[in-house]
Amino acid sequence: MGAPDETGPAMGREEVDRALARLGAEHEAVESSLFALQDHAGRRLLDGAQLTGTTAERWAAAEAALTLLWSYFDTYTDALARARELRGRRRWPSAQELAELTGLLRDSGLTLPAPAATAAPASITGPARLSERLGLEALVERMNGHYADVLDVVAAADAVWSALPARIDLLAAELRRTRSLAQSVGVRPGEHPAGDELERVTGDLAALRAEVISDPLAFWQRAAGSSAPGGGRPDTARYDAAARRLEEIRREIEAVLHVRQDAETRLTRLRDVLSRADRTLSEARAARGEVLAKIAASEVPAVGGVSAALNEQWRTAVDYRRHAQWHKLSPLLESLEQRAEEELLRARESLAEVTAPLAVRAELRGRLDAYKAKVAQRGLAEDALLIERYERARRMLWSAPCDLLAAEQAVLRYQQAAVEAMSGPVDRPGRPGGMR
Repeated sequence: MGAPDETGPAMGREEVDRALARLGAEHEAVESSLFALQDHAGRRLLDGAQLTGTTAERWAAAEAALTLLWSYFDTYTDALARARELRGRRRWPSAQELAELTGLLRDSGLTLPAPAATAAPASITGPARLSERLGLEALVERMNGHYADVLDVVAAADAVWSALPARIDLLAAELRRTRSLAQSVGVRPGEHPAGDELERVTGDLAALRAEVISDPLAFWQRAAGSSAPGGGRPDTARYDAAARRLEEIRREIEAVLHVRQDAETRLTRLRDVLSRADRTLSEARAARGEVLAKIAASEVPAVGGVSAALNEQWRTAVDYRRHAQWHKLSPLLESLEQRAEEELLRARESLAEVTAPLAVRAELRGRLDAYKAKVAQRGLAEDALLIERYERARRMLWSAPCDLLAAEQAVLRYQQAAVEAMSGPVDRPGRPGGMR
C-alpha cells in the first residue's frame, strides 16, 4: 500500500482532506441507510416469508447483495479509520503518506473478495480471480448500486403487501356477506348460475391472496422509464376483475331479493291479467255463437282458451313462491308477465275479430236511423219511396240471420234516395205536394 496506483498522481494535502470529509459524510449516510434497510418492514417480511416464483429468486439475490453490503461497509469503515489515522499523524503529511492515502481514497488500495456472481473464471493464463482491488470512492459507488438493487426488491414487495392483501380481505368480507344473502334467497351452487360463479370467485380470491403473500413481486408493475428503487405500483388487474365479478353477482342476487319482496304483488297482478284474458276469450266465444246465429254467410274464426302452458307455469310460479325458491321464481315471473300480456292482447284481438260482423251491423243500423231522422226533419217522412226503402233495409238488418252484404246495399239505396230527396224539390208520387 506504500505507492499510489498507476491511475494518476498522488493527491495533495487539501485534496486528501476534502476527500476524507466527503467520505466521512457518506459513511454516516451509508450507515443510516443500511440500518434503515435492516429495519424496513418489507425486509423483515421477506426474511420470514415462504417465498415462491419471482420474489424467491430476486430476494435470494438481494439477500446475497445485502450480506455483501455489510461486508463492504465493514471494509469501508476500517479503511476510512486507517486513512484518518494516517492523515492525523502530522499536519503536513509526507510524500509517502500522501501516496498511501491516495491508494486508499482514490486508487486501488483496498483488497476485497470478488462477488460470486462477478468472479472471473479460471482461464488458460491462470486460476480464477478470488479478489479485487479498488479505492474507497469506487467502493462507495458499488455499495450504492447494491443498495439500490436491494431496496428495489424490499420496497416493491412492501408496497404490494401493504396494498393488496388488505383490499383482498375487504373484498372477501363483502363476498361472505354476499354469500349469506345468496343463501337466504336460495342462490346456491349447482342450483343457480350466480351460486356457481360465487364459488368460483371465492376460490379465485383465496388463490390470489396466497399468491400475493408468497410472490408479491409477481404483482408489481414497474413505472415506465423509472430507474428509482421501488418505482412503480401494485398490479391490481386480477383483484379488479374479481371485484367486478362479485358486483355483478351481487346485483343478480339483489334482483332475486327484489323478486322475493314483491312476488305476491306480481303473482296477483299476473293472475289478474290471465283472468282478464280468459274472460275476454269467453266473451269472444259467446260472441262467435251470436254471430253464427245472427249473421248469414260469415266466416268467423274459432276461439280457443288461455294457453294451458301459461296456466301450468303460473301454478309452478305459485309453487316456487310457496317453497321460497326465489332464484327459480325470478326468471319465470319475467317470462310469464310478458307472455300473459301477449295472451291478453291476443284475446282482445280475437274478440274484435269475432265481433266485427256485429259491429258492421250496428253501424248500418245506426246509419239507417240517422238518415231517417234527417228525412223527418226535412218533412219527408211520408215519402213513399223513402218509406219503402227504409222498411226493406230495416227488415234485413233486424232479421236473423242477417245478410250483411244485402243489408249494406239496402242501406246505401235508402241513403242515396234520402240525399236526393233532401237536395231539391222533385215531384214524386207519394210525396206531399207532388203528383197523385
